[in-house]
Amino acid sequence: MEGCGCAPAICDLPSAICTMPPMRILGIDPGSVTTGFGVIDYERGRLSLVEQGSIGTRRGSELSERLERIHAELLVVIRRTNPAAIAVETPFAGQNVKSLIQLAHARGVILLAARACRVELFEYSPRSVKSAIVGFGGAEKGQVATMVRRLVPQCATMKMSADASDALAIAICHAHSAGVTARMQIRR
Repeated sequence: MEGCGCAPAICDLPSAICTMPPMRILGIDPGSVTTGFGVIDYERGRLSLVEQGSIGTRRGSELSERLERIHAELLVVIRRTNPAAIAVETPFAGQNVKSLIQLAHARGVILLAARACRVELFEYSPRSVKSAIVGFGGAEKGQVATMVRRLVPQCATMKMSADASDALAIAICHAHSAGVTARMQIRR
């Protein structure tokens, strides 16, 4: 009897009875000037690109204007792609206070957009994302971008901003985490 095609560690059921639906994940790399986003479908252990890009704002414009644009454009992305989950990176303390506060504001409008669209939200630390993608929490941005291109075949030759690449890494991190959760539920 042929297996369902899910990653063996997730599901070894025959394809006729496998009920693991595909999961669409929107990853978001928050920024007060540029917010990256990446949407993937995760099905049977495979990742495929739906969409990637970034929401840019005018550097030097008022913070409230930038936040409004991030919120409005993110709502459009959410409604267009209809994700089952949104994964966002948590801030890390190594930034200067002003940058951290502006990043917190950007995260606030991202959380609001997720809530307004009633999409389940998951948060991951930068080290968790790097560990999930590269296998090492202290990996460099270039290493993460290289692995994103390997893990999502459609990205191999695609022109992609660093913010979009980081957002895809966050989405992939959630896909891996969701796979672990699914394995635990199947074994119960």
